[in-house]
Amino acid sequence: MSTYKTKSLDNLEQRMQEADPDSFRRHVLKSAKDFKTSWIELGRALYTVWKDKLYKEWGYNTIDAYAAKEIGIRKQTAMKLLRSYCFLEKEEPQYLKSDYAESQDAALVPGYESVDLLRQAKNKKDLDAQDYAGLKKAIFEKGKDVQEVRKDLTNLIRERRELEPEEARQEKRLSLLKRFLGSLKSLTRELETAKLGSASLAREADNLIKKIEAEINL
Repeated sequence: MSTYKTKSLDNLEQRMQEADPDSFRRHVLKSAKDFKTSWIELGRALYTVWKDKLYKEWGYNTIDAYAAKEIGIRKQTAMKLLRSYCFLEKEEPQYLKSDYAESQDAALVPGYESVDLLRQAKNKKDLDAQDYAGLKKAIFEKGKDVQEVRKDLTNLIRERRELEPEEARQEKRLSLLKRFLGSLKSLTRELETAKLGSASLAREADNLIKKIEAEINL
C-alpha cells in the first residue's frame, strides 16, 4: 500500500511541476495531494471543474476520465466527493463558512463518506429531524467514522420501522405490487408482440393490470 501511495504522490507532484504555478489546474492537483488533510478543498475544486467543464479544456472528454487519469481518483470516489461537497454547500453552508474555515486540525474534518451517508439520511422518510440532528452531531462533533455512522443509521431505520410496523408493511406491499405490475406489463407486451396469447388471455391480463393499478393508487 505504501508503494502505491508513493507512486501516486510522485505522479501528482510531477504534474504540479508541469502545470502553470498560478493556474487553477495546479490548484486542483494540489488539492488532490492534500486530500487526506482536506477532502473538502478537493471536493470544491472538482465541483468547479465539473460545473465549468474545465476538464474538456485540459483534454478529457468526461469528468470521470479526468479524475482517473490526472489526479488518480476512481469514478466512485470522485462522485462521492462531488455529492458530499454539494450537500455541505446546500444543507450545511454554515459549517463551510465557520467550523471548517476556523479548524486547523484535519482530525476535526468529517470524512467524505460519512458526509455522503448524512446526505442519504436527509432523504430517508423513515427518519425525522431529530434523527438527522443526532447523526449530524455524531459526524461533526464526535468525529465518528463511516462504519460507526452507517451502523447508527441502520439501527435508527430499524427502530423506526419496528415502531411503525403497519406503515412498514404497507410500504413493502406497495413495493411488491409495483414490481408485480411492471413484470406483468412486460410479459403481456411480449405475448402480444410474439402473438402467442389468445384474445381472452389478453383481456384478462389487461383487467388484472387495471386492478393492480387501482390498488396502488388507493
